[in-house]
Amino acid sequence: MVVVLVIFLFLVQAQLLVISKNLTCNSHDLTGLAGFMEGLESPIDGWWPANSSSLYCCNWVGITCNSSSGRIVKLQLPSKRLVGHLSDSVSFLDQLTTLDLSHNFLSGPLPISLFHLTHLEAVDLSGNGFNRVLPVIINLPALQVLNISDNNLRGFLPVGLCVNSTRIRVLSFAVNYFTGTIPPPFGHCSFLEHLSVASNFISGIIPDFLLRLPGLKELSLEDNEFTSISGIGDSFSRLVHLDVSFNRLSRNIPDFFHNFPNLSYFSAQSNNLSGVIPPSLLSSGSISSLNLRNNSLVGSFDFKCSKLVNLSSLDLGSNNFSGTIPANLASCPKLQALNLAKNKLTGQIPESFKNSESLSFLSLSNCSFNSLPSTLKTLQYCPKLTVLILTMNFFTEQLPADDHLQFKALKALVIANCRLTGSIPSWLKGLTQLQLLDFSFNHLTGTIPAFLGSFNSLFYLDLSNNSFSGEIPMNITQLQSMISRDVLLEEASPDFSFFKIYRNMSGRGATLQYNQIMRLPPLLDLSSNLLIGPIWPEFGNMKKLHVLDLKHNRLSGTIPSSLSGMRNIETLDLSYNDLTGTIPPSLVKLNFLSKFSVAYNNLKGIIPSGGQLSTFSHSSFEGNPGLCGDFFVKCQEDQDSSQTPESEDEEDGDDEFFILRLLVLIGFGSGFLVTVISLIVVPRIR
Repeated sequence: MVVVLVIFLFLVQAQLLVISKNLTCNSHDLTGLAGFMEGLESPIDGWWPANSSSLYCCNWVGITCNSSSGRIVKLQLPSKRLVGHLSDSVSFLDQLTTLDLSHNFLSGPLPISLFHLTHLEAVDLSGNGFNRVLPVIINLPALQVLNISDNNLRGFLPVGLCVNSTRIRVLSFAVNYFTGTIPPPFGHCSFLEHLSVASNFISGIIPDFLLRLPGLKELSLEDNEFTSISGIGDSFSRLVHLDVSFNRLSRNIPDFFHNFPNLSYFSAQSNNLSGVIPPSLLSSGSISSLNLRNNSLVGSFDFKCSKLVNLSSLDLGSNNFSGTIPANLASCPKLQALNLAKNKLTGQIPESFKNSESLSFLSLSNCSFNSLPSTLKTLQYCPKLTVLILTMNFFTEQLPADDHLQFKALKALVIANCRLTGSIPSWLKGLTQLQLLDFSFNHLTGTIPAFLGSFNSLFYLDLSNNSFSGEIPMNITQLQSMISRDVLLEEASPDFSFFKIYRNMSGRGATLQYNQIMRLPPLLDLSSNLLIGPIWPEFGNMKKLHVLDLKHNRLSGTIPSSLSGMRNIETLDLSYNDLTGTIPPSLVKLNFLSKFSVAYNNLKGIIPSGGQLSTFSHSSFEGNPGLCGDFFVKCQEDQDSSQTPESEDEEDGDDEFFILRLLVLIGFGSGFLVTVISLIVVPRIR
């Protein structure tokens, strides 16, 4: 009996499971789905024809139904590359709790009916092509999440949103064309935790009612046209993340950070801020990442490291700070990344940095520091120092040759554009983890040491614009990271930048972009030196190399055809040398080549056609009187025949070979004739 009961319950449960997985569509839902599909240019994979009366739409791709009511509660179709528009016949959505159509290619205005669906809890229409303006009235009382970022929406932010949607937690209007100011009714969003209007054209004052919202933790206002920040009086804010970078903020930074006891991230980079860093920010116990880069801040900075117990990333680059580096800055216990580049700082690096246990990224470039030997002696004691950038300092000093220097953890060393003298020191041998080395634009002499080829992780080597002499060491062609190994530099802080690339003016807001060290292409730049000798054929083994620049040297010999083995090469510059011979036809195999030059050498012959070589201009080949080609100097008839040149000796050799073959044939024919005659005549004689 018990066994029968167990079997019965099992069958009932199985039947209920089948029913739950095959819920038929509610008629209203099905009508809404039909209207939704009518607005698409092509059907969605996995969806059946909407005219069927017995559809189990709960099994369709992207649809989830409520297990008890059978009504559609979620519509999630991200990254489906849908094309079309949302029609007004979406009444089925009145029971939805989630609408996710992000990262599609839907286009057209948002239907007004979408914003009167009283049961919607989440709307995600990001990454589409919606345009025009939002409706004035949005009646979504259950709404908690609204994400319409990365569209083409214009006009003002909806003023009544938080009046009708009082429980909204997440609002994202980022990457659109919204104008005007932050509407005062946003001050009613008492449950709001995240607000982003980044990359729009919002202007005016950053209002105090936003900073006072009781639940707001993350506020992203970057890349707009705000002009000032209001104070918040004696109120306290629960903000954890505040980004006001890339605006038009001017005057002083408000001294109100004592009202932000939870603020961990603050970025105000790339504004017009002036004055000094306010005392409440210099002693904030919650700040972990502080970015004030690219402003007009002045004076000195005396951070209270006894209170800055959480500070890990500090970027003060591109300002007008003066004086020396405060000695107590090294005592911030968690400081990992420090950027003081492009300021008016002078003097030497404080010896207190010997005690910096956490420092991993340090950029001091483009200041007026002196005494490179003492700087290196001090910083070698930082056990976790990974990235060290000292560009444009220590002018005309000598690169220290102290064999006792040790940087065991260093992965990137940049001492460029300092007009340093001397040669590459032997203490570099100890940098066994080195991945990036840049000594460019100095006055260094001597030969390039062969030991550089033993750095298995070195993927970026720039020794350009010096006075190095001698041959390129063969060992350089054995750098494993440029042959077969993928190496990525783990940076101290993702917030820190290295090389400035461009300011992107796309009409969707301006974004100042920087290239991270880890994204730099594998590069070998030995240009503008006094190097002699050949280009080694072994360079062709460097399959991972993206840039090979050997221009402006005294290299001689021919261009090795094996260079075609550099299958990832994008830039190949061999110009301004003493190279001879022809351009190897094998170079047409370099499919990723975007910059190429062999100008001003002593090359001759026809320029190979095909591949990327046919896309380069006259300037890539000029200065070689012996070169010709269809897209360069037209070849003469005698040059055409020289594509497969034959010398007089070769022609004589061919004539001699012809005569030899003729004599062999005559001899063979004579022997054959004698044999035939003997077979006929001899028997008759007998």
